[in-house]
Amino acid sequence: MNDLDPIAVFRTEAAEQLELIEAGLLDLMRDLSDRAQIDAVFRGLHTLKGSGSMFGFDQLAAFTHHCETAFDRVRKGEAPATKELVGAVLDAQGHMQALLENPNGDYEAMSTVLLEKLRLAVGSNGAPVAAATATVAISEANPTASGGARTWLLKFSLPANSMANGTNPLGLLDELRDLGECRIEADIDAVPLLQDLDPRNLHIGWTVHLTTEKPRSDIEDVFIFVMDDMAMELRELSVQQQQVAAPSAANLQKAIADAPSKITASPSDAAKAQPSDAKGQKQADNVRIPALRLDEMMDRVGELVIAQSRLSQMANSAADLGLRSVSEEIERLAGELRDTMMVLRMMPVASLFSRFRRLVHDLARETGKDIELITEGEGTEVDKTVIDRLADPLVHLVRNSIDHGLESPEDRIAAGKPVTGRVILSAHQTGSEVIISIKDDGRGIDRQKVRAKAEANGLIQPGAQLTDKELLQLIFQPGFSTAEKVTNLSGRGVGMDVVKKTIETLRGAIDIASDFGKGSDIALRIPLTLAIIDGLLVRVGNGRYVIPLAAVEECLELSVEQDLRSRGRSFISLREDLVPFLRLRELFRTGTEPDQYQKVVVISTGSQRVGLVVDQIIGDHQTVIKSMSKLHDHVSTFSGATILGDGNVALILDVVNLIAAGQQQETQLRAAG
Repeated sequence: MNDLDPIAVFRTEAAEQLELIEAGLLDLMRDLSDRAQIDAVFRGLHTLKGSGSMFGFDQLAAFTHHCETAFDRVRKGEAPATKELVGAVLDAQGHMQALLENPNGDYEAMSTVLLEKLRLAVGSNGAPVAAATATVAISEANPTASGGARTWLLKFSLPANSMANGTNPLGLLDELRDLGECRIEADIDAVPLLQDLDPRNLHIGWTVHLTTEKPRSDIEDVFIFVMDDMAMELRELSVQQQQVAAPSAANLQKAIADAPSKITASPSDAAKAQPSDAKGQKQADNVRIPALRLDEMMDRVGELVIAQSRLSQMANSAADLGLRSVSEEIERLAGELRDTMMVLRMMPVASLFSRFRRLVHDLARETGKDIELITEGEGTEVDKTVIDRLADPLVHLVRNSIDHGLESPEDRIAAGKPVTGRVILSAHQTGSEVIISIKDDGRGIDRQKVRAKAEANGLIQPGAQLTDKELLQLIFQPGFSTAEKVTNLSGRGVGMDVVKKTIETLRGAIDIASDFGKGSDIALRIPLTLAIIDGLLVRVGNGRYVIPLAAVEECLELSVEQDLRSRGRSFISLREDLVPFLRLRELFRTGTEPDQYQKVVVISTGSQRVGLVVDQIIGDHQTVIKSMSKLHDHVSTFSGATILGDGNVALILDVVNLIAAGQQQETQLRAAG
């Protein structure tokens, strides 16, 4: 994205505004009387309309105007907030997205259909809805002054950085004057001492007495673009309060005389204003950076780590103590820069989970099921690239849980379950992995049906002996589906195989647990990052390999005697526990003789512990992950490669697939022997 392109900037901000509108509408669907959400949706629509018109998106502005008008009527009590209205605006929100992406497209027919749906939802007679039947309670009506002028007391203060952000408080005061008779008093209690005064910040608040025939909503609309950040108190004054509030000429003269002394406020008064200043400064410190620049910077940091590794190798082989000192300092700085860069790329999974609220809402309406989406662990952070690539797999899994897993309301009642089905999206971090789980309380997986379908499709031989894990993994085979009929959601046998391929490209794995009649739990184990990892560099034969350090538990020495004793059973005793191990020299077929003192690197994958026998442990290594070529896509035991300090290449072990390959080889050897 070009930072100087205003259209690109508008599109980005408009997309964020549409997400906020969608979130507000979905929250409003739960509680139609939530006045705060009604106001928030109205402000979002108003902002989108105004910005669209400013940047030449006329179709978007014109269409959004109708939705804004509908919510304006709700705010004023002229129409109720109903599920039909919220649903109509949700449908319109998707249309706004299309108008944003292609402003010159021909959308007239679709616009007409959606606007007619909106008109029917609001009501076409235009008559105000009686307060007794309105869903939204409007508190602005005054039974003693209906239809006449009313006096309002308004106290407000803006954030300290308001003027720096382009807000002109004098313009807001002028808009208030346009509404009626207005008396304005400045509140200068928060103005600091002259030596502490920052001329870029706003320290003044205002008290306004406004007499107008306009409703409360018109007063609030003056502040619609700053409402979220400002402090405001607005209440209507009774006749007695108006008389008390009216100042005499003597009071005005006294206020003018006292004004200079208030400007030289005490340090304690200045300290009171500090929190709002800090808040404004914090908001001003946020910077929007294109994702492409972060990716480019990550590449540069990766190249720096490789260069630093070469420097360390040269320094260690030289006798120059000065060179070693500089090398160690650069290694420390490169490590800190790498860690900082990794943090910059991390994003909370909340940005991923929030997309599924709309999906679940639409699927519930389409399937006729009552569904509750629960999200947990939304603060868990993952690399931005991982989040981007997880979106499609999670869509397939959530759709599958709703269509295949959750029963119809009638079936749930017959099974003694609550009518409302639950889908739980959760995330938590374990070591260098993030576990993202999709759990439902539906019917679970029918293993007999899975086996019958697999045999019919030729995936397994009739009567083949499979473990429960192997049987459940069959649902990820291409073309596999247990659906009895094809629907808009599923039944074609595509989707789950795409999920598995995507997770494998992320160097992740999928675990399935299902209790028939009670529900299923599909867990995705994903690495935190795809860019740089800490690794343990080892030698097997003449080749060097990297084991992800997060998977390493400990390292042991395997003597010749222990190696000979373990022949045929491949187990080592570790603190009274038997730990199986794999000889990587045999698995990789190096054709070399083992070193006299081999080493065992004990790794853990989930609840399983396995030892990897190597010839030499070289040491820890900051590993910049490079993707394998397409020619090596079938080699599942390696997740990538890295460039060492001497320019040679070391392969990065995929410990999960490596263990699976080793177990398969052991099974074949036993069958042959």
